[in-house]
Amino acid sequence: MTSAHTAVNRTVLATAGLALLIGGIWLATARASIAERLPRDWPALAPDAVLFDGGTLTDLRTQGWWTPAVITAGVLLTVLLAWWLLRQLHPRHRARLPLAAPHADLRTRAFEEALAERAVTIDGINRCRARLYVRRRRLQLHLCVWLDTDTAPGTVIEQLTALSSEAAPAAAPYEIDTLLRMNHVTHRVQHVR
Repeated sequence: MTSAHTAVNRTVLATAGLALLIGGIWLATARASIAERLPRDWPALAPDAVLFDGGTLTDLRTQGWWTPAVITAGVLLTVLLAWWLLRQLHPRHRARLPLAAPHADLRTRAFEEALAERAVTIDGINRCRARLYVRRRRLQLHLCVWLDTDTAPGTVIEQLTALSSEAAPAAAPYEIDTLLRMNHVTHRVQHVR
């Protein structure tokens, strides 16, 4: 299943790769030993040539639109590439997951709430927060559990593992990997002055 995210990644990488390949070939043909073997119609680059000569740059800078256009294009390109990079680093959270059954979707928010409610029914667990992240055909379930003050972590791990196993059939065809974080509920005593 190809997602829009994968398509954008492949398009960006293919475009950058093609631009670098064309630029590299064009620069490689500037060497005298290679330029002699190329056909006469080949757009050859002289070894001492520059992309824009001084006169062309001066003419462009006298135009009122040139400087704002270059700055705007540079800022937009930088922002788009920074946004794309951050999207690669942050796990994806989808609102709906397509399931194996035809026309069947799973609302991830409802699934997270159901898992959190189910976890709170386990003795010794005071509070739970569940987050579901998508990684291709795998789901990462992040469970953050707050234990009662007198509960040992080892007493609830087996039940939380069973909860993750119960959730697996509901997410088919995806496989679930569970990351568990446990905290103790602390009772803060008010400071008396």
